[in-house]
Amino acid sequence: MKLFSLAGLAGALLISVAPAAVLAATPADTLVIAQNIDDIVSIDPAEAYEFSSGEYVTQTYDRLVQYDADDVQKLAGGLAASWVADDAAKTITFTLRDGVKFASGNPLTAADVIYSFKRVVALNKAPAFILTQLGWNKDNVEQMVTGSGNTVTIKYTGNFASGFVLNVLAARPGSVVDSVVVKANEANGDFGNAYLKGKSAGSGPFTLRAYRKGEILSLAANPTYFKGAPPMKNVVIRHVAEAATQQLLLETGDVDMAKNLTPDQINGLQTKGGFKLENYPQAAVHFISFNQKTPELTNPAVWEAARYLVNYEGMTSSFLKGQMRTHQAFWPSGFPGALEDKPYSYNPAKAKQILADAKVPLPIKVTLEVINSAPFTDMAQSIQASFADAGIQFEIVPGTGAQVITKYRARTHKAALLFWGPDFMDPHSNAKAFAYNEDNSDDKYQSTTTWRNSWMPPKELSEGTKAALAEADPAKRNAIYLDLQKKVQAVSPIVVMFQATSRVAMAPAVSGYVNGATSDFVFYRLVKKN
Repeated sequence: MKLFSLAGLAGALLISVAPAAVLAATPADTLVIAQNIDDIVSIDPAEAYEFSSGEYVTQTYDRLVQYDADDVQKLAGGLAASWVADDAAKTITFTLRDGVKFASGNPLTAADVIYSFKRVVALNKAPAFILTQLGWNKDNVEQMVTGSGNTVTIKYTGNFASGFVLNVLAARPGSVVDSVVVKANEANGDFGNAYLKGKSAGSGPFTLRAYRKGEILSLAANPTYFKGAPPMKNVVIRHVAEAATQQLLLETGDVDMAKNLTPDQINGLQTKGGFKLENYPQAAVHFISFNQKTPELTNPAVWEAARYLVNYEGMTSSFLKGQMRTHQAFWPSGFPGALEDKPYSYNPAKAKQILADAKVPLPIKVTLEVINSAPFTDMAQSIQASFADAGIQFEIVPGTGAQVITKYRARTHKAALLFWGPDFMDPHSNAKAFAYNEDNSDDKYQSTTTWRNSWMPPKELSEGTKAALAEADPAKRNAIYLDLQKKVQAVSPIVVMFQATSRVAMAPAVSGYVNGATSDFVFYRLVKKN
């Protein structure tokens, strides 16, 4: 029985769950998803730097080159029909695809690409470094990105090849916005930043119908999308933090998909039958962060002991079963250059001895910031219990994803339980995040775990990160990344513990959903309901 009309769907989905006896069915042309999306800070593609906002940007914007639903492991043309790279001259010239229009109806031009890249650099929000590492800055970007008609030329500096540049341009801040629409909505020189926090201006398969922070993301199909209009006319992502509520909504037919279920709930659905349960390996690594502005956490013996105080097996065999597996290096398993070694296991006696030998004053009492939803709160409680046995006492401070991330970016946390995914599919993305920092000043913000932890790695790590980036030989390059991972694994205030697996439960009618290794590789444009 359909309880919702299309016009009232977005609002109706925000009310409390109906009694189980009153079954609902979502409209045939609408995909409704229960998901925790409270990590979103901004949905402007020049500022979006969270997992959920990355998923949103992929639905609403395109890039010159991109990984798409057709094959998430293949870099292909997006808005560019073709390109020619000149490694010697350090340029790539793109020919734009004919006939592409933004959702507004405005045609795609080189001016849109130039404006889009300029605004990312000028705004200098969290993900801007992805583009500025190409040697771009607010003073030279108009000389580095040029073009007219259907041709755009990208120039870059630095010791890296064009293949790396293409991966950079395929990342989230490479999204191209409708410059006509955005310019018309600029306010006080903000390049439309305030406008794009509540509106979309892209060429993607969907447009934004409504966004209410901590409540809902509602998307409408773009009928003029250059790869064809999506079968689903509407995608509604409802913020549901509680996994139990997600399960109930799925079972009663109020949603078509639930994304944050616990292993027990997955097992319950398997027992009942009638639902699709899919596993999607993810590139996100989960870690404990020790802020080096916290004196009690600056002794390397604390970092080493921490690696033996995580009950890896205890968590992955119980409440994390099927959701995560033990992984102790910064580059995720399954990708070239990943370190698979897992030298640490739960050994509280050894941890106590390490702390005693280093004469670390105990107890250590610090706060542990954690996202207030499963499985993070369960992980925090396990860590709290196992660390307390060695005299490290965590006070758990729960918050929304956005609250925890904001503290982390401001370096105001003491310890935090976090996760990190690569910004683009190249080992340098995580190497720079976990092994590089050449300026630890408070006023030199960097979107890296090293800077956010106020940690200045040994010079050899930063130098090694730069050397790997410049190495043209893939085998030699991967060898450098393996060495960097071993060194960070051994001596760092960042304790990598797990690699995630996304488990998604769907109604049997749903097909065509694509979920790659990162949130940027989530696609709804091929979804059908049979």
